[in-house]
Amino acid sequence: MNEFDVIKHYFNRQKAKQSSVLAIGDDCAIIELASQQQLAITTDTLAVGTHFLPEISPYDLAYKSVAVNLSDLAAMGAIPKWISLALTLPKVDHQWLAEFSKGLFAILDHYNVELIGGDTTKGALSITITAQGVLDKGTGLYRHKAQLNDLIFVSGTLGDSKAGLALLFNQTKNDTEQQQYLLQRHLNPTPRIELGLLLNQYSQCAIDISDGLLADLGHILARSQCGAELNLQDLPLSLPLVNEYPRLAETFALTGGEDYELCFTIPPNKVEAFKQAIAHLDIKCHCIGKITQSGLTLLREGKEEPLPVQAGFDHFS
Repeated sequence: MNEFDVIKHYFNRQKAKQSSVLAIGDDCAIIELASQQQLAITTDTLAVGTHFLPEISPYDLAYKSVAVNLSDLAAMGAIPKWISLALTLPKVDHQWLAEFSKGLFAILDHYNVELIGGDTTKGALSITITAQGVLDKGTGLYRHKAQLNDLIFVSGTLGDSKAGLALLFNQTKNDTEQQQYLLQRHLNPTPRIELGLLLNQYSQCAIDISDGLLADLGHILARSQCGAELNLQDLPLSLPLVNEYPRLAETFALTGGEDYELCFTIPPNKVEAFKQAIAHLDIKCHCIGKITQSGLTLLREGKEEPLPVQAGFDHFS
């Protein structure tokens, strides 16, 4: 089976196109935008040994590869529409490809996203996905838009993915309900699409937590030229995390990475309206601090705490 057979058999579904004029099967895909829309584009590469373990199931690998890209679109406040996939494989494994395509289309169908193109080649296993979404002109969530006295929020709970990864490294049975929860938080993250869209009405600044809360909040502070105070007692920690890793739960939440929750800022005069609006979504958001003039300070019940030695994940460390 050659490259074109692989694409035709596993990735070219005969399904009605949503908004692409031309998709898989030509030199380029063509998409059409409404006159008052902008295109948001993001790309992520996942490489074996760096971003995932060799033992990961192809279904979970495909699902997560898409999810991390959709999370970037959520952090921009965009509606996900299309992806392209570049897949590098050491060999053609039909069972592996069948499970991979099953996971890929499971998440694409769930979020109503279309696969419009890509490439396959031979080499060490890696997946590169480019995701595209749309947002109305004049909207969007940007790292450089945090303002003094904005309140800092995060969605969901933090540190679960790091705990799930730790369980995988420990190679235990991982058969309890709590362990399975943490594993799924690592393997099948949930991109916060609905929240990102809602935030367009209340916020101008957001980022998804891929490298760890401190590292990713640090990107906001650098781009916005400001500082922050974080209240450690307000960090949202799940019961499975606290029960499995009681001594490491807080560190995982601050530096673990790959939670793919959103960290965002909201002006004080919009907080109450946001809280009322978020009540209609099946997701909890927690205020964990505020934007200040400069620096990054960790507080516990008002008393300053030292920063961790390592703030988060670095691809080249």
